[in-house]
Amino acid sequence: MNDATTAASGESKGLPARSDGPPLASAAPSGGREPHAVGERGGLISWLMSDRPLSRRQAALGRAYSACRTFSRNRLAMAGLLIVVALIGVAIFAGLLAPYSAYTGDLRTTRLLPPSWVHWFGTDDQGRDILSRLIQGSRITLFVVVLVAVLAAPIGLVVGTAAGYAGGLVDATLMRITDIFLAFPRLILALAFVAALGPGIENAVIAIAITSWPPYARMARAETLTIRQTDYIAAVQLLGASPWRIVLRHIMPLCVSSVIVRVTLDMAGIILTAAGLGFLGLGAQPPMPEWGAMIANGRLYVLDQWWVAAAPGAAIFIVSLAFNLLGDGLRDALDPKAVK
Repeated sequence: MNDATTAASGESKGLPARSDGPPLASAAPSGGREPHAVGERGGLISWLMSDRPLSRRQAALGRAYSACRTFSRNRLAMAGLLIVVALIGVAIFAGLLAPYSAYTGDLRTTRLLPPSWVHWFGTDDQGRDILSRLIQGSRITLFVVVLVAVLAAPIGLVVGTAAGYAGGLVDATLMRITDIFLAFPRLILALAFVAALGPGIENAVIAIAITSWPPYARMARAETLTIRQTDYIAAVQLLGASPWRIVLRHIMPLCVSSVIVRVTLDMAGIILTAAGLGFLGLGAQPPMPEWGAMIANGRLYVLDQWWVAAAPGAAIFIVSLAFNLLGDGLRDALDPKAVK
């Protein structure tokens, strides 16, 4: 019996006919989407948005792509991101962008000049160009923000996850210490630490970091209390993992996204606290072009030479607003309960 007869008899019995060509593509996944090669149009997006990822890498990239899509649809968040990126660029290339020296001026010819084409933001009481001082001061602002975030966020994350997982006496002790720090206004507590440590930008960073970690600890503890009741944490415990390994490897990574969002939202408060310390003379010391110290320097001329204090005040306002917008966008993008 030849092949044609065999194929015909197979079809008559309801069996699939044999094919000598290439194998057919597999059926569409349960999500209802047709499979695509990664190189085809839309194939990479379909791979990233798959509801049944085949590896951890695919799942992580899919979550990141979904978060980026949600963030990019928020126009205010994108505006905040652009301002923050511009601030970083200005800080990096401050030496090239500043038209004049930020530390020296001419008291005879350039003292308290109003804004003009020569000095866009005017000059201060020492004859220094305010625009140049603002550009150089962006480095100090980023220095304070980054160091406080690097110091305060890990402390709060460790304290909160340890307290939430351990419970009992450890939880009560750590949370009562946290309550003591939260009982004082941040600026007042920072003033006390700076007064004890001495004025200076480094001591101001330490003081702000010491007063900034309690909210992160509270947030991490709340999430840990929920996470430790899940089945996979019980499975890890049955496998013999130590408590510190469970906290560091399985609980902390789940709390990082919320802490990042809170840090971004708190950056505006960090900038204002640093500016307040500089305004009171306990932060950056003259002649450093710190924005809060520049406002303090211009308060004597606020009625007649308003630009001396208005320019650094506007810079603080714009940067603080940008961080708030960025934090709102990150919160919407990284919230696992949000509808994507």
